[in-house]
Amino acid sequence: MRIAPHALTAVAAISVALLAGRVYQPAQAQEAPPLSAAEIAYLEARAFAAAGAPEGLGAPEAIPVEVRRGETFEQAVRRTGIAPEEASAVAATLSNAMDVTSIPAGQRFETAIAKPRGGRGDARLIGLTMRTGPASQLTVSRSFDGALRLRALEEKVTHETVVLSGKVEGSLSRTARREGAPAAIARAAARLFSHKFDLERDIRASDEFRYVFDRTVTESGRTIDSGDLLYAELKGVAFYRFQRPGSDKIEYFDATGKNTRSAFMRTPLERGFRVSSSFGFRRHPISGYRRMHQGIDFAAGMGTPVIAPADGVVVEARRWGGYGNWLRIRHSNGLESGYGHLSRYASGMRPGQRVRQGQVVAYVGSTGASTGPHLHYELWRRGQRINPAGVRTEEGTVLTGSELAAFRAEKARIDRIIAAGGERKIQQPALAAGLRPART
Repeated sequence: MRIAPHALTAVAAISVALLAGRVYQPAQAQEAPPLSAAEIAYLEARAFAAAGAPEGLGAPEAIPVEVRRGETFEQAVRRTGIAPEEASAVAATLSNAMDVTSIPAGQRFETAIAKPRGGRGDARLIGLTMRTGPASQLTVSRSFDGALRLRALEEKVTHETVVLSGKVEGSLSRTARREGAPAAIARAAARLFSHKFDLERDIRASDEFRYVFDRTVTESGRTIDSGDLLYAELKGVAFYRFQRPGSDKIEYFDATGKNTRSAFMRTPLERGFRVSSSFGFRRHPISGYRRMHQGIDFAAGMGTPVIAPADGVVVEARRWGGYGNWLRIRHSNGLESGYGHLSRYASGMRPGQRVRQGQVVAYVGSTGASTGPHLHYELWRRGQRINPAGVRTEEGTVLTGSELAAFRAEKARIDRIIAAGGERKIQQPALAAGLRPART
């Protein structure tokens, strides 16, 4: 009992010493990570808003501006409502980084403008942003002391080879777009697959697909350029992009070097359609009589593009009774194709006009004897109508010799990219053409 008070005092002293040591340890400074382009843009927008407006002016509002023909940059800025001398000051500030006298008509930029609350007097510019290249922009902003400050932002650009995989949900093209494929890539793949599949009847939900393509993106995630489709696979059918040595033509081949381009595509529509009436006897929807339907009807939205299923020459482009606007194309091997109920023809479609496989030749409509927008599609072989669904034609060419060796090397490169899950190459920002380093 006599020792206990002294022991408690000792424990308390030790605890205080330990706590003091913990409290007074020197703080370890950590370096702040660099801001991304998206974070910079966010802070910039906050700065515009935080700058607010001087007394008597309302909150800044975004006003987009486009330089008109015969108009100077300074005159375009004045259309926001700011005073002439302020527009001159903005132009002078921007001239530290670029030649404002050479800004062309059509150039767009964004401004943040504070207008007077009472409706009298001049507005005041709080900020201005002009994109000077795919990954570069200039910003003029007003600081808290009222001065204008100039800043140039150059984003890093990444060149990517993307490996995109997914399962079909709905249509193939829409699924690919949802997964991140650019529109041009989705269209190119659908056009390739249409040589092998009827994209409406042969493709089922959960069918797997894979695309490999090039694209260029900025730090903020904007796609500024889409390259070629390098590889496309659907239901085990794969296409490799290949350009033969000395040729300027892009072609696609299977793994063995056989050209995937068939002589005749399965359907004259690429997307957004369904078969509403097949070839054979049926009850006519208007007359009510049972008779032979000598084609296939594809229900599709008004204005859906119609494409040529093979190379050929336009024979007819005219009005033809119940068919409405009618188009007929002569192909090789004694085949001819016909298209009815069209809303309009593509530019240049007249007798004698040559067309290429996959070229848009017309647009779906409801002209003539029609109950709604659809395409009536017919095929003739040597003057006799045949079932378009049963047409079978030969495949394209097969690579040999040095061309086959070059193809195999390109195929191996694409296969390595697929195995690695893609490639990325970051390009450091470079000053856009016509710009000088900005002085702030």
